[in-house]
Amino acid sequence: MSSAPFLPTPDALRALARTPHTDCQCSLQRCAGWESITETEWPDAHLQIAATLRDPELYEPTFEEHHPNGTRYDSPEAPVAVKHFPYNRCDVFACTRCQQHVLRYTEFGGYYVDHRARRLDPDTVCDTTD
Repeated sequence: MSSAPFLPTPDALRALARTPHTDCQCSLQRCAGWESITETEWPDAHLQIAATLRDPELYEPTFEEHHPNGTRYDSPEAPVAVKHFPYNRCDVFACTRCQQHVLRYTEFGGYYVDHRARRLDPDTVCDTTD
């Protein structure tokens, strides 16, 4: 479990995402939608954990996705729904160079581990009702 502060609402995540940032040339610029990113591509020296979307009260968060407009999970236009997969299994990182925020989660398959990243755009954070 992450020691970062838990952001329980879309408004809290949107406020964090609206933190001013500048242009950066790091490897995460290509991550408009969920992209696989290897450990060697992850700019660890320039990123620090800012928050988590993992609810500490939930043992097993849902794998249900939220795509009301027919997007796919890896689409840059896909909504960021904090209580839905994969966002409910993410940590939020901030670049120390440009202050851009990026979401990161790790997908585990039968024979693989796949780290994924998505730059955080406040305009894609959505409210959902459960």
